[in-house]
Amino acid sequence: MITVDVHAHVLLPAVEQAVAGRPGHAEHRELDARRNGPASVEVSGRMIRDCLPRLTRADARLAAMDSAGVDVQIVSPSPSHYHYWADPGLATEVCRLAAEGVAEQVARAPDRLYGLGSAPLQHPELLVKALDHALGLGLKGVEISSHAPGRELSDPAYELFWARAAEMGAVVFLHPFGCTLDERLDRWYLSNIVGQPVENAVALSHLIFSGVLDRHPGLKLLVAHGGGYLPHYLGRADHGWRIRTDARTCAREPSSYLRDLHFDSLTHDPDVLRGLLRVAGPGHVLLGSDFPFDMGDPDPLAALHAAGLDAATTDAVRGGNAVRLFDLKDHR
Repeated sequence: MITVDVHAHVLLPAVEQAVAGRPGHAEHRELDARRNGPASVEVSGRMIRDCLPRLTRADARLAAMDSAGVDVQIVSPSPSHYHYWADPGLATEVCRLAAEGVAEQVARAPDRLYGLGSAPLQHPELLVKALDHALGLGLKGVEISSHAPGRELSDPAYELFWARAAEMGAVVFLHPFGCTLDERLDRWYLSNIVGQPVENAVALSHLIFSGVLDRHPGLKLLVAHGGGYLPHYLGRADHGWRIRTDARTCAREPSSYLRDLHFDSLTHDPDVLRGLLRVAGPGHVLLGSDFPFDMGDPDPLAALHAAGLDAATTDAVRGGNAVRLFDLKDHR
C-alpha cells in the first residue's frame, strides 16, 4: 500500500507578483493583519521563511516526503493565494498562474506529485472556466476556501460549478483561509487554532442544509483539517433538523451527509481521528499533513498509527482512499 498525503501546499511567487500593488491588495493585507494580530503575523513570517525551500523546490519537497515515508503528495496552492478581493481580470490571472505553477511543480516528479488548481469564488461566472483550465493541465481539481466576500457556499450562483465538478469527477478541496470572527481571534493565533475549524463547520453546514449535496450526489468534496468542528457535534444538527421546519431544508438528517464527503486525517488527536472515522466511515478519511506548515503534522503516518486502527482501515486512510478519490491509476 502506498502512502498518499492529500494535504500539501506549494508557494507560488508568480501569484504574489501579479497581485502586488493592485487596487485592493493593501486593504486585503491590512485586514489579514488585523484578523491575526501582530504577534501571529511576526511568527508566521518566520515560519514561512523556514518552510520556503519545501514550499518552492521539488528536491526539498521530495526529501521531506522520503523522510516522512510519504510516496505521493497531492499539491495545492497555499491558501494565501486565494485573493478573493481581486476583480475578474486579476482573478482570472491569479487562477491561471496558480494552476500553471502547480502543474510545473508536479511535472518535476510526475510519479510522486499530483496537483490541484485554484478557483475564484468571488466571481461565480468564472468558476467553470477555472476548473476546466486546471483539468486541462492534468490537475485533479481545484482548491477553494469556506466562503467569498458576500457569498456562502450555499449561494445558488455556484450551482453550475458544483455540477461541472461532479460531471468531470474533479476533486474540490475545501480549505478555509482566515475567519470572519475577525478581531475576536486576533491573539494567541486563535485566528487559525479556533477560526479554521469554525469556518469548516459553517461551510459544511451551508452545503448540507442548502441541499447542494442532494442536488449533486457525485460531487467529490475533500475537507481539510478533519472537517473542523462539525463532525464532532452532529447530534445538535440532527436535532435541529428534526424539530425545526426552517432547518429541514435537506433531504435527510445532516449527519448522514458525512458519508458523502471526504476528510483529511489532520485532527492532532487519535481520539478525534477515531471519532471522525466513526461518523464519516473508513472509506472517507484520507491521510493529510498540511505540509509543510507549522499547524500541520510532519509525521502523518505516526499520527495515523497512534489511532490504533485495524489494518484494513489503516491501509484505506494511508493511501487506498486517495487512490480511489483522485483516480491515481498508476498506483492501483
